[in-house]
Amino acid sequence: MTAVPRPARAPRPKRAPAQPSGAIDFTIITGLSGAGRSEAAKCLEDLGYFVVDNLPPALIGKMAELAGTGGSSGRVAIVADARGGVFFGELSKGLQDLKQLSVPYRILFLEASDEDLVRRYEATRRRHPLAPADRVVEGIRKERLMMQSLKEEADLILDTSGLTPHQLRDRIREAFARTRAEAGLQVSLVTFGYKYGLPRDADLVLDVRFLPNPHWIDRLRPLPGTDPEVRSFVTGHRPYAEFMRRLRALLDAIVPGYVAEGKAYLTIAIGCTGGRHRSVVVAEELAEYFRRRSYPVAVEHRDLGRE
Repeated sequence: MTAVPRPARAPRPKRAPAQPSGAIDFTIITGLSGAGRSEAAKCLEDLGYFVVDNLPPALIGKMAELAGTGGSSGRVAIVADARGGVFFGELSKGLQDLKQLSVPYRILFLEASDEDLVRRYEATRRRHPLAPADRVVEGIRKERLMMQSLKEEADLILDTSGLTPHQLRDRIREAFARTRAEAGLQVSLVTFGYKYGLPRDADLVLDVRFLPNPHWIDRLRPLPGTDPEVRSFVTGHRPYAEFMRRLRALLDAIVPGYVAEGKAYLTIAIGCTGGRHRSVVVAEELAEYFRRRSYPVAVEHRDLGRE
């Protein structure tokens, strides 16, 4: 993939630098049909952008006003294509509205070779939007001519020829992520009690009901798993140490694979009977495991407050 940044036109940034706190960050995603606009949009959504697909370009200014209501900061990406006959006139007006509102914006243009575009259309058995009753190559030819002037105005051009969706997401993250944490895997640890049901959004589920249960110790029963005495009880048994050793080895093997595959979020659910003791202890140690490896991690003890 080649990335061709274009010279910036004041006050617009050349590509995708971090925006100052409180600023609205606007990106127009456009380019050839089949070149990866939808994949780019999904990646920006993972990076925290509010993404709108096929918003009429004339409404871009109104969208910027809404994003900045109340002085809040926001990152907005608009997916636009040239199927409409008034596309360029409306887009020009929308971009002029952004300038009048002093909203920084950039245009991301995605393209690919004719061979790759034809192959992608054949794989999906879709018709080209500009040639619904003609050959795909004719639609590609028309769209290239139609989009040439917009390509010349783009701040960043990404050629997706020969790339997998994962490789495209890597390039998008490299260009648009403000921080290393955004560009990598974000981890969520959720503890739960089996008697209240499993979390629905978990990628991995760990059942730690095999560990000794503090619930049967009178002095420990009312205490949460975050209490040092409960933690000492759970971690002081031999099964715990062996379990954590093997679990760390498993995560050492699979987490880099998730990162390489472009996974943006990983949710691990840890369950015990009531979600108050054993699962909490394990989750807190797992959180330290991920922090030591520089992964952003959030911990939620879903059932800790239940009776």
